[in-house]
Amino acid sequence: MSARTRGPGVRELVAATPEGRERCVDLLRAVAILAVVVGHWLLVVIVSRDGELTGTSVLALWRPAHLINWVFQVMPVFFFVGGYASTASWTSARRAGTDGLAWLGGRVRRLLDPTTAFLVIVVAAAATARLAGVDPELVRLAGWLMGIHLWFLAVYVALVALTPLVVRAHERSGLWLPLGLAVLAALVDLLRLGGELTALGVLNFGLVWLCVFALGVAWRGGSLPGPRWLAPGLATGGIVAVVTLVALGPYPLSMVNVPGAELQNTAPPSLALLALGLAQIGLVLVARRTLNRLAHRSAVWVATVAVNGTIMSIFLWHLVAAVLAGLLLHGTGIYPQPPPVSGAWFALRPVWIAVCTLLLAVLVLLVARFERVSSVAGPGVGDTPVRVSLTVVGLIGCCAGLVVLTRGGLSTDGPAGIPVTGLVPYLAGFAAVTAATRERIVPPLSRRT
Repeated sequence: MSARTRGPGVRELVAATPEGRERCVDLLRAVAILAVVVGHWLLVVIVSRDGELTGTSVLALWRPAHLINWVFQVMPVFFFVGGYASTASWTSARRAGTDGLAWLGGRVRRLLDPTTAFLVIVVAAAATARLAGVDPELVRLAGWLMGIHLWFLAVYVALVALTPLVVRAHERSGLWLPLGLAVLAALVDLLRLGGELTALGVLNFGLVWLCVFALGVAWRGGSLPGPRWLAPGLATGGIVAVVTLVALGPYPLSMVNVPGAELQNTAPPSLALLALGLAQIGLVLVARRTLNRLAHRSAVWVATVAVNGTIMSIFLWHLVAAVLAGLLLHGTGIYPQPPPVSGAWFALRPVWIAVCTLLLAVLVLLVARFERVSSVAGPGVGDTPVRVSLTVVGLIGCCAGLVVLTRGGLSTDGPAGIPVTGLVPYLAGFAAVTAATRERIVPPLSRRT
């Protein structure tokens, strides 16, 4: 039987770091999550008019932000290092004799356990606020903001589940796999931008991110960095491609969704975003040795381990921190209200970021317990048809629920604002995955990536 125990602390994880670990993977993941968090906070514009709070995105008000957000659009880096990490974990599990379902259960539960706690707490808080008489429109807006990032988990969980298949495909096809996916993504964009097959764009949620994920698999599998020219060529080619596609093609400048814009680069992910991702991957591979040397510095590694140890808490709760900061600063009237994107408004942004950071730190201290739970190795679950089917159905329910919650928010027009159409399939899926993978073997900490 497996048992759920309190996970190790930062010191134990630092001490357990294997000598040959590719530390730049962890460093990149930590830097990427911080870039996402700060980027989201910088996008938020909250205005108080006649005692009512309204919100928008700085992208709708300030054109230079469309280019600046290229620095903060690091989702390709996330999926790239995610492909590496999942492959390392799967390879380690196979070496240890762990069955596939046991590995998958342990891997996705580290994502879904803190997500489930987040959803239950936030939905309950939003419902309580509405029942207490808080303006339903304000609660709905806050619920939408607190759930807009959940799409990432839907895609990432699906890719983690596909890891064994992607690894096998890489072993057979090498870099032809991501190349083929990139070509298919380009074809989808060509067809959807032609105007008659716009619905095909949804396919690129899979093709673009699977392409980037597969490149991470290729990195772990040894196909990357490859020849000395490949990484610099990937970086240069990606930069030239994204600049050309934006300057001469139909793609918008912003790599983050702009409210009201007809064409977006992220929903669905476009060929331009893929080109930016390829440029980022090339730069990462070029800088790999430098990043590894940096990550071997004691202070840097301790900070990296600390961030990675609470990365799901940071990701899930950072927009809750923004909502709380808005209520604290703007809802109480204690914060100055200069016109958005004015000089005075920009001068106050460091204060906004500092308050969000403080609130997020408090939230992480409170909720990290849902993330710092590990499994004690047991005999495994066995890849029986029933368990496999239950896991697949459960993961589909989880991913579908997260997509619905992303689109509709965490407070809707249902009873007490509870988002039944998204929450029910997610919770049912989570219960199915938990039941199917109750006994499992998780690779030892020293071999986790």
